[in-house]
Amino acid sequence: MLRILCKSKIKEAVLTGKSLHYNGSIGIDEKILKAADIFPGEQVHVLNQHSGERLITYAIKEKAGSGKVVLYGPAARRGEVGDTVVVLTYCHLETDECKNMKPRVVELSKGNKITKGK
Repeated sequence: MLRILCKSKIKEAVLTGKSLHYNGSIGIDEKILKAADIFPGEQVHVLNQHSGERLITYAIKEKAGSGKVVLYGPAARRGEVGDTVVVLTYCHLETDECKNMKPRVVELSKGNKITKGK
């Protein structure tokens, strides 16, 4: 049996921009993506702590070290610059594999700088 478990979690990310005229996604600083083990194009769940909005989209990389977290396309309507979001990814694992699974958690501080995580 396959189970779905949390693979990655980015905590306390602050939206730095939004652009409605784009095909849709969330752009995230490449350093943060690597630390969270999220690939460009990978499905992500974005939870807006200010509005309670939840959306499913895919990640694209922003310039490494830029601190950018940007909503693009229709996703731009789900948040405002300055909102704090949590970004999650999931994986499918066999029951036996679940016992050893530990999600990669990345915590951010002001300017979306990594304070905890790889």
